[in-house]
Amino acid sequence: MASRYGDRAVALSQQLAQAHLELRRQFSEIRTSIGHRRLGDDVLLTHCLAFCAALTSHHQGEDDGMFSALLRERPDLAVTIANLVEDHGMIASILSRVSELADRAAQSRGAALEAIGRELDGLAAIMESHFSYEERAIGKALDGETASTASATVSVTR
Repeated sequence: MASRYGDRAVALSQQLAQAHLELRRQFSEIRTSIGHRRLGDDVLLTHCLAFCAALTSHHQGEDDGMFSALLRERPDLAVTIANLVEDHGMIASILSRVSELADRAAQSRGAALEAIGRELDGLAAIMESHFSYEERAIGKALDGETASTASATVSVTR
């Protein structure tokens, strides 16, 4: 893709990594705050739900935009993109549980914060694996590496 779009594709790769970095930062801040109860419960729940919405929006943008465009240019990435979309589904399920728990916590004045923390622990593992995989596979494709190189890297590390 880089050969056709040049610097634009590399910029997209960097933008993807930057978006992931920001989501990681936000997540870490929320997880730390819940673990130490640094903020009031209502503020924590609001931040948590805002993060869930941001991550959902990020993944919807990838599924509906970037991945579709990338598949048109790089059909050889179909398996990689299918794996990423599958991850998005798993992450969406966790985010849905977090949202349900946040609703309960708001009604019970924070009794469910520990359960939210456990869900976030699971989310952390999946999210980090997903982001790393995506940055390696899709970032390399955007930077112009061949799909066989990106796929070989992914199959070994995923």
